[in-house]
Amino acid sequence: MMFRRKSDQSIEVTRLSSLIDAGVEIVGDVIITDGLRVDGRVQGDVRARPEAHGLLVLTEKGSIEGSVRVYDAVINGTITGDVEVEHFVELQPNARVTGNITYRQLRMECGATVAGRLERMADAPEETATAGNVVALARGG
Repeated sequence: MMFRRKSDQSIEVTRLSSLIDAGVEIVGDVIITDGLRVDGRVQGDVRARPEAHGLLVLTEKGSIEGSVRVYDAVINGTITGDVEVEHFVELQPNARVTGNITYRQLRMECGATVAGRLERMADAPEETATAGNVVALARGG
Protein backbone atom coordinates (compact mmCIF):
# COMPACT_ATOMS: atom_id res chain seq x y z
CA MET A 1 0.00 0.00 0.00
CA MET A 2 1.35 3.41 -0.94
CA PHE A 3 1.01 6.42 1.26
CA ARG A 4 0.44 9.73 -0.46
CA ARG A 5 1.11 13.05 1.09
CA LYS A 6 -1.85 15.38 1.14
CA SER A 7 -1.42 17.84 -1.72
CA ASP A 8 -0.01 21.16 -0.60
CA GLN A 9 -2.30 24.13 -0.85
CA SER A 10 -0.31 27.25 -1.46
CA ILE A 11 -0.06 30.44 -3.46
CA GLU A 12 0.68 31.25 -7.07
CA VAL A 13 3.68 33.59 -6.93
CA THR A 14 3.77 34.36 -10.67
CA ARG A 15 1.59 37.40 -9.90
CA LEU A 16 4.56 39.36 -8.50
CA SER A 17 4.94 42.56 -10.51
CA SER A 18 6.65 45.00 -8.11
CA LEU A 19 9.62 44.94 -5.75
CA ILE A 20 10.58 47.11 -2.80
CA ASP A 21 14.24 46.12 -2.64
CA ALA A 22 16.52 45.90 0.40
CA GLY A 23 17.79 49.38 1.21
CA VAL A 24 14.53 51.02 0.08
CA GLU A 25 12.22 52.53 2.68
CA ILE A 26 8.69 53.64 1.81
CA VAL A 27 6.98 56.05 4.19
CA GLY A 28 3.27 56.06 3.37
CA ASP A 29 0.59 53.62 2.27
CA VAL A 30 1.18 51.14 -0.55
CA ILE A 31 -1.77 50.03 -2.69
CA ILE A 32 -1.32 47.01 -4.95
CA THR A 33 -3.31 45.42 -7.76
CA ASP A 34 -1.12 42.43 -8.61
CA GLY A 35 1.80 41.22 -6.54
CA LEU A 36 4.39 42.97 -4.40
CA ARG A 37 7.62 41.56 -3.00
CA VAL A 38 9.07 43.51 -0.06
CA ASP A 39 12.76 43.09 0.77
CA GLY A 40 12.97 46.63 2.17
CA ARG A 41 10.94 48.55 4.72
CA VAL A 42 7.43 50.00 4.57
CA GLN A 43 6.20 52.45 7.21
CA GLY A 44 2.51 52.57 6.34
CA ASP A 45 -0.34 50.29 5.39
CA VAL A 46 -0.14 47.77 2.55
CA ARG A 47 -3.49 47.18 0.85
CA ALA A 48 -4.72 45.35 -2.23
CA ARG A 49 -7.46 47.01 -4.26
CA PRO A 50 -10.78 45.37 -3.26
CA GLU A 51 -11.45 43.95 -6.75
CA ALA A 52 -7.87 42.67 -7.15
CA HIS A 53 -6.32 39.43 -5.95
CA GLY A 54 -3.28 41.22 -4.57
CA LEU A 55 -0.37 39.13 -3.32
CA LEU A 56 2.19 40.26 -0.74
CA VAL A 57 5.51 38.42 -0.40
CA LEU A 58 7.49 39.72 2.57
CA THR A 59 10.97 38.22 2.62
CA GLU A 60 13.09 37.71 5.73
CA LYS A 61 14.89 40.99 4.92
CA GLY A 62 11.62 42.93 4.73
CA SER A 63 9.53 44.71 7.33
CA ILE A 64 6.19 46.50 7.47
CA GLU A 65 5.09 48.88 10.19
CA GLY A 66 1.38 49.25 9.53
CA SER A 67 -1.65 47.14 8.75
CA VAL A 68 -1.80 44.70 5.85
CA ARG A 69 -4.94 43.82 3.90
CA VAL A 70 -4.39 41.58 0.86
CA TYR A 71 -5.85 38.55 -0.92
CA ASP A 72 -2.81 36.25 -0.47
CA ALA A 73 0.35 36.62 1.61
CA VAL A 74 3.65 34.81 2.08
CA ILE A 75 5.31 36.26 5.17
CA ASN A 76 8.90 35.55 6.16
CA GLY A 77 9.78 38.97 7.58
CA THR A 78 8.52 41.31 10.30
CA ILE A 79 5.10 42.97 10.48
CA THR A 80 4.06 45.31 13.27
CA GLY A 81 0.34 45.77 12.74
CA ASP A 82 -2.81 43.80 12.05
CA VAL A 83 -2.94 41.49 9.03
CA GLU A 84 -6.09 40.55 7.11
CA VAL A 85 -5.74 37.98 4.33
CA GLU A 86 -8.85 37.21 2.31
CA HIS A 87 -7.66 33.88 0.87
CA PHE A 88 -4.39 32.18 1.92
CA VAL A 89 -1.57 33.21 4.25
CA GLU A 90 1.68 31.34 4.72
CA LEU A 91 3.85 32.21 7.73
CA GLN A 92 7.36 30.97 6.97
CA PRO A 93 10.02 30.20 9.64
CA ASN A 94 11.33 33.79 9.98
CA ALA A 95 7.89 35.43 10.14
CA ARG A 96 7.49 37.77 13.11
CA VAL A 97 4.04 39.32 13.40
CA THR A 98 3.07 41.65 16.23
CA GLY A 99 -0.65 42.12 15.73
CA ASN A 100 -3.78 40.12 15.00
CA ILE A 101 -4.06 37.95 11.88
CA THR A 102 -7.43 37.38 10.23
CA TYR A 103 -7.30 34.72 7.52
CA ARG A 104 -9.35 32.20 5.56
CA GLN A 105 -6.59 29.57 5.05
CA LEU A 106 -3.38 29.47 7.08
CA ARG A 107 -0.09 27.60 6.91
CA MET A 108 2.31 28.32 9.75
CA GLU A 109 5.77 26.78 9.71
CA CYS A 110 7.89 25.93 12.73
CA GLY A 111 9.77 29.02 13.90
CA ALA A 112 7.17 31.61 12.89
CA THR A 113 5.89 33.76 15.77
CA VAL A 114 2.70 35.74 16.23
CA ALA A 115 2.17 38.10 19.16
CA GLY A 116 -1.56 38.54 18.71
CA ARG A 117 -4.75 36.67 17.86
CA LEU A 118 -5.28 34.28 14.95
CA GLU A 119 -8.87 34.51 13.74
CA ARG A 120 -10.31 32.51 10.86
CA MET A 121 -12.87 34.12 8.53
CA ALA A 122 -15.91 32.10 7.46
CA ASP A 123 -15.67 30.60 3.97
CA ALA A 124 -17.51 32.39 1.22
CA PRO A 125 -20.04 29.97 -0.37
CA GLU A 126 -18.43 30.05 -3.84
CA GLU A 127 -14.96 29.30 -2.43
CA THR A 128 -15.91 26.06 -0.73
CA ALA A 129 -16.09 24.17 -4.02
CA THR A 130 -12.76 25.49 -5.36
CA ALA A 131 -10.62 25.31 -2.21
CA GLY A 132 -8.62 22.39 -3.62
CA ASN A 133 -7.68 24.17 -6.87
CA VAL A 134 -4.64 26.06 -5.62
CA VAL A 135 -1.32 26.29 -7.43
CA ALA A 136 1.90 25.20 -5.69
CA LEU A 137 4.20 27.86 -4.29
CA ALA A 138 7.50 28.31 -6.08
CA ARG A 139 10.04 28.82 -3.35
CA GLY A 140 12.49 31.61 -3.96
CA GLY A 141 14.91 33.80 -2.02
